[in-house]
Amino acid sequence: MRSVRARAAIGATLVVAVALVAAGLAVLSVLRTNLIDQADLQAEVAAREVAGQLALDTAYADLDLDDEEDHPVQVTDEEGRVVFVSQGLRTISGTGSAGVSPVPSASVGATPSPGDDDDDGDDDDGGGSGRPERGEVSSDDPDFSDGTATVDGKRADYRFAAVEATTSAGITLTVHAGAPLAAEQEAVNTVRGAMLTGLPLLLAVVAGVTWLVTRRALRPVEGIRREMAAITASEDLARRVPEPGSRDEIARLARTTNETLTVLEASVERQRRFVADASHELRSPIASLRTQLEVAEAHPELLDLPGAVADTVRLQVLAADLLLLARLDAGEKPGTARIEAGALVREEVSQRTGDRIPVTVEVAEGAAYEVSGSRGQLVRVVGNLLDNAQRHAENRITVQVAADGRGVRVEVRDDGAGVPEDERERIFERFVRLDDARSRDDGGAGLGLAIARDVAARHGGTLTVHQAPEGGAAFRLWLPRAA
Repeated sequence: MRSVRARAAIGATLVVAVALVAAGLAVLSVLRTNLIDQADLQAEVAAREVAGQLALDTAYADLDLDDEEDHPVQVTDEEGRVVFVSQGLRTISGTGSAGVSPVPSASVGATPSPGDDDDDGDDDDGGGSGRPERGEVSSDDPDFSDGTATVDGKRADYRFAAVEATTSAGITLTVHAGAPLAAEQEAVNTVRGAMLTGLPLLLAVVAGVTWLVTRRALRPVEGIRREMAAITASEDLARRVPEPGSRDEIARLARTTNETLTVLEASVERQRRFVADASHELRSPIASLRTQLEVAEAHPELLDLPGAVADTVRLQVLAADLLLLARLDAGEKPGTARIEAGALVREEVSQRTGDRIPVTVEVAEGAAYEVSGSRGQLVRVVGNLLDNAQRHAENRITVQVAADGRGVRVEVRDDGAGVPEDERERIFERFVRLDDARSRDDGGAGLGLAIARDVAARHGGTLTVHQAPEGGAAFRLWLPRAA
């Protein structure tokens, strides 16, 4: 039962079995009902023929009985006494008469006499309520019953119809005529036997076909599982699972699995590169600081205190950047605080008193540009963009805050050399620095722009770079307005 094929085969077999059993029972019920209706019709026809003759005062011995073996007849009077039975009938049950055996031979075929009429003559008008008129047969539907009869020594099941008839003398007789149920029983038994024989074979075919079809359908899944197990064991994320040529759910599963492996491979590769680059960036200031401390230990007069402080600050900034990236990669939520972008930019610019080039802020007077998110992270974005502009600008840096559709645009422009078009996406990768920014003194660790774009994405915004009107770079931060 742990196999999908087994569960599918058993489930399909059970469903088909229930359906076939229900259909079979319905077929048997309809067949039995139709055959019994036919037997009722035959019994009624036979009973009405005899009743019609009795209503015409035909003597018992002169009754014309068709096929007495298949349609045995019993006639009873008003008191339920048997007054006539067909030839060869020895025992009968199911008619409700007082006697179950034929009358003595002396009375068989005796003609009813007028003296058998009621003594008070009250039945001259055809008898009491519900009885047929004199010389007529009842027009009501006959009563049907199941019973048995022994005819010529053969006992069988019959369907009996009871029809009343009244003679001209006012005597009401009840004619019980039977129709054999042997054909109905044989037909029902034949159909039941065929169903019992074919049902197991059909269920076996359903189970086998379901097993084979499920096995064939799940064969690609097994291939995917084996390949995934091999990838896990080898840790080779460059491998891919086989994709079937069909366009079904399994093919889509294989394609999605390969896409997941591609993303996972890129993520692992990015993580490895990140660790390597971080180790490289940390090694340089640590090695420099160690060298200065060792020289100072041996020759205190040669201590380069400003250089040691600079290396320590660089280590501190790099550690803070790495911590922020780790928090962003872990999916840290930016928060929902309402922040006025213009005020945030003015505050950040006012605190940068040691910048090489003064920064011009352009914000419309009286305008409110509210965004939502983390104030600390957005300050970090603006600060990183200003640091980048300070490294590359020649004489001028401008920060403009304005409305842009349903959001707010913060644009930092400089008049430097700008960013080549083919490098405008690569500069947002981690630890990426252009050639003119690779010196330890002027260039950062290559994390500022990567952090800025990640923070913008976490806030539902974007960060892109374009060519500024001044000829340099224009970094455009777009954030959605606060609700």
